[in-house]
Amino acid sequence: MSFGAPSTATPPPPPATCTGSGVLDPATIPKYVSLLPVLPVMPPSWTTHDLDVYTISVRQFRQQVLPEGFPGTTVWGYGAVETPKTWHSPGFTIEARCGRPVRVNWVNHLLDDNGRYLPHLFPVDQTLHWANPPGGPEGRDSRPTFTATPSGYQGPVPIVTHLHGGHSTEDSDGYPSAWYLPNARDVPTGYARAGTYYDQHRFLAAERFRARWRPGTAVFQYGNDQPACMLWYHDHALGMARLNIHAGLVGCYVVRGGRHDLPAGVLPAGRHEIALVVQDRSFAPDGSICFPPTCGLAGGIPADVRFVPFGDVPPLWTPTSFGDTMVVNGRCWPVLTVEPRRYRFRLLNACNARTLLLKIVANPLAARPVPPALTWWQIGSDGGFLTKPVRLGQVLCAPAERADLIVDFTGVPVGSELYLINEGPDRLFAGPVGAMPADPATSGQVMKFVVVPLGSRDTTVDPAQLSLPAAGPLGAAERTWRISLNETTSRYSPQVPVRMMLGTVRADGTAEPLGWEAAVTEFPTVNATQVWELTNFTNDAHPIHLHQVQFQVLGRCTLGGATRPPEHWETGRKDTVIVYPRESTRVAARFDLPGRYVLHCHVLGHEDNEMMRPVQVVPG
Repeated sequence: MSFGAPSTATPPPPPATCTGSGVLDPATIPKYVSLLPVLPVMPPSWTTHDLDVYTISVRQFRQQVLPEGFPGTTVWGYGAVETPKTWHSPGFTIEARCGRPVRVNWVNHLLDDNGRYLPHLFPVDQTLHWANPPGGPEGRDSRPTFTATPSGYQGPVPIVTHLHGGHSTEDSDGYPSAWYLPNARDVPTGYARAGTYYDQHRFLAAERFRARWRPGTAVFQYGNDQPACMLWYHDHALGMARLNIHAGLVGCYVVRGGRHDLPAGVLPAGRHEIALVVQDRSFAPDGSICFPPTCGLAGGIPADVRFVPFGDVPPLWTPTSFGDTMVVNGRCWPVLTVEPRRYRFRLLNACNARTLLLKIVANPLAARPVPPALTWWQIGSDGGFLTKPVRLGQVLCAPAERADLIVDFTGVPVGSELYLINEGPDRLFAGPVGAMPADPATSGQVMKFVVVPLGSRDTTVDPAQLSLPAAGPLGAAERTWRISLNETTSRYSPQVPVRMMLGTVRADGTAEPLGWEAAVTEFPTVNATQVWELTNFTNDAHPIHLHQVQFQVLGRCTLGGATRPPEHWETGRKDTVIVYPRESTRVAARFDLPGRYVLHCHVLGHEDNEMMRPVQVVPG
């Protein structure tokens, strides 16, 4: 085993330059000169004997994402109200205890200093099925029609926060149509100030835990009655999630304790347990975040099919977006010092569309595939621990998935440099693993580890010897819901997607695509184990997320009938699963809370353009 030699000096950043498309050339951004931000714990506003209470606002501010010497970046992030030092993207981590409720007053504070609304950082496509505040109470949450191509929406921004993976009641789930605007002094007359479901959920919250929602806010309560795991919170406004999340609205939420956790001292903890929130971004020379098509990244869609009434492709929507610069915990290509001991990394893929294939290697520019210098021990995934630890040379992680990982740096010489690289593709993942790896010079590198002397003896347990308290199987299923994954293409340019859709599967095995506004077709029963068979009729893989539950992956089947079991790293409970092209993925889920929830793709450009369906959980 060989390790990289330590570097000597850090050169200053060169002057900012642009590529021809108006994007800062990633080759001019120096790597591994910024320390990895270790995300602090979000401070509660107050606590009682049985409740933790937070008031968290969504704000716009500047943050140093690029290395020092480059301009700061305007982002959106979360933070404690009136405590600027907590405003960050990703947001600080909410720490919860199993069985102890957390109540959060989520405040939309996208306002300037004079109380006027701030417009979006990116153009908002008004031709999608979206929140549509200009439609007023009658036209909100709709797909408006236009006689000419509309410009990007620049009004007050809707938000609603979803605790991804949370076992949440419907009033606190962050339903896409329960969005709300900031309580700005200049909201235009006639605009809807909240979504279709906002008032309904406000009444339910008042009844369930006596919450009082004020204009521009929503109060959610999370029971944390689920196994120990890392969840994440992010925006979920209808037709705008890709934009709001790309602006920075993500954060981690860790549930600890309970019978599905390990005792203190078994796993690395404290400064040896680190969340890694991985994103991809592109930047303009002034430090601002680029988002297609504002920086010319739309790529390959003929302009003449994008304009009303001459075409049918949404004019400001792109199905996917891939940045050329990797960002971890809010800094580009950071560096982390590690001791020769075990570390626990809580990985979150917070990219809009990029699937990650992560390795730890000695040479980040080596020909792909690169042999790993260290292996991972994966001990958990989205919803808690696996049934047993899995040793891996690489970690596959689709958007919204999490991986609970142990890396043992014991024996690595002090001064060694190791690199976290990405061999996932610079396009939508379609399989097989390792095909079309990312550009080794840019999106193929993620961060660097530098080994420093050991500070104290490592007394944690060898991951190979761990006995993990995974949740048990769900039991026999009562019925199966058959869901189709579909793509609709342009009438004028068949290679161009117009919308991505979910739907049902007919008795003859063909797909029945359905939009967000179509009547509910899935009615899972409270406390019944039921199978969801997800059949992908497209040529790309899709990470599919089901709200309220942590499900059990049962296996996969090609359209030709060949079956295979879950991957070894899928033996724990999950809330997001990769559905490969031309295959069916089967998961078992048990809902126990009645109400309206959603099922959707977590490629955010797909979710925002119809690849999301309502689910109505009904009493048994």
